[in-house]
Formats: sequence, structure tokens, C-alpha cells
Amino acid sequence: MVDTGPAFLEPGVGRIGAVNWGGLKALYMKEVRRFFKVQLQTIWAPAITTMLFLVIFTVALGRSGRTVLGVPFADFLAPGLIVMAMMQNAFANSSFSLLVGKIQGTIIDYLMPPLSELEVLASLSIAAVTRAILVGCAVWLAMLLWPNISVAPQHLWAVVWFGLMGSLMLAFMGVLTSIWAEKFDHAAAVSNFVVAPLALLSGTFYSVDAMAPLFRTLSHANPFFYVISGFRYGFIGVSDSPVLWGAALLLVINIALGIGCYALLRSGWKLRS
Repeated sequence: MVDTGPAFLEPGVGRIGAVNWGGLKALYMKEVRRFFKVQLQTIWAPAITTMLFLVIFTVALGRSGRTVLGVPFADFLAPGLIVMAMMQNAFANSSFSLLVGKIQGTIIDYLMPPLSELEVLASLSIAAVTRAILVGCAVWLAMLLWPNISVAPQHLWAVVWFGLMGSLMLAFMGVLTSIWAEKFDHAAAVSNFVVAPLALLSGTFYSVDAMAPLFRTLSHANPFFYVISGFRYGFIGVSDSPVLWGAALLLVINIALGIGCYALLRSGWKLRS
């Protein structure tokens, strides 16, 4: 008879399978609790800022009965504002964790636990997407109460897919930024000179079909444009870009960004001294 060892592990001896689900959950909950402790700043403040955009642009441009893509301007604008807020907050969340660990000297808390690089990446990214969803829901609920605006989804699959793909894309970009950055100024530079311009020039406030050919081409080279356009399609049923093409492109971009994040985490670049 072959001795297979004790049926139960000795007290104090841990066992981790192929995936450390307990550790992954613990890191995820740590990240969620971190931003939820200051929810006035991380969830409600972005929602209020987004609503101010809605008020300003609808008052300035929407009162004359203007329509875009065959729908009232306010209905056209609202979905883009929701997903733009989601993406920006996903980036803000994931670009903070590793960076503050490096600055405060607590990066070892991410490197020493029995978590693989993929598990660390998954925890940070899912936490960032969680914050994005909470912000998006807060903005959407506020818009439901706003007069003369319709934010009832027509294609729920598009709302879910493009919302998740856009948030995940910015979560990965935030992880890459937090790995590269050495101080908060570096992360702020990426936010101000990369994320913000791409978000504002993505067709959130206008249809790219009305632009000159050169600027229309540049807009189609902006991945944020496909997130905005696809998410908007989920609400108003029309789009200024091929929806399925945008959905597939964002999946490819996220796979590439995820592989890049994993490779950098595995190499320890700028994380291990």
C-alpha cells in the first residue's frame, strides 16, 4: 500500500492552489476599502463634476433644440460623460497603489505576500474597475433625475461591454503608469497630458462625422473614441463608428496592455531595488 501522507495538513500549515483566491480577494478588498474610506472624494466628487459638465453644455448648446445623430443633444452627451468619468477614475485608482507604495517604502506589501504577478495585476485592475462602476452608477442615477434627459439603455450588452473594456483599459494604463512613475508629478503628467486630452478629444461632446477629414482620421486612431461611441450606442441606438469593430479592437488593446503589465510586474522593473 502506498502512503499518501496525512489526510489533513498540520495546524498552521497553509495550502495554496493554482490560484491564491484568498490572497487575491484580500488585496482586492484592501484596494476597495482604500478608496471607499474617502468616497466623498473618489466617488461623489467625480459624479458632481460630471454633472456640472452636463449642466454647462446642455445650457450652452442644448436649449436651441439641437440634435446630434438624430437625438437631442443632451441624450447624445449624457452616455459619453458617464463612461468618461468611469475611465478617468479607473486610471486614478490603479495609478495610485504601486506608486504610493514606492514613495512610502511599503511596496514590499505588494511584493512579499504569496501572490503571483497575475494575481496582483488582477486585484489592482478589478478594484479600479469597481471604482469606475460605482462612479458610473452614481452619475447615471443622477441623470435619471435630471429633466429632459433619457438615459434608458437600449442595448445593455453594449453598455456592459464598452463600460468594462474602457474601464479595464484605463486600469491597465494606470498600472503601467504606477510602475514607471517615481513621484506623483509623473502620474499627474500622464493624467494631464495623455489621459485627459484623449478623453476630451474622443467625441464625447461632438460627433466626429461633423469634423474635417484629418481630424476625423485622428479621432479614429484614438481608442477612447471607440469606448465613447460604443457606450453611447448602448443608450441611443446609433453610433458614429462600427460597433463590433470597436468592441473587438478594445479587446485586443486590453489583451496587449494586460500582457505588458504582467511582463513589467514579473521583471520587477522599478519595483525591486
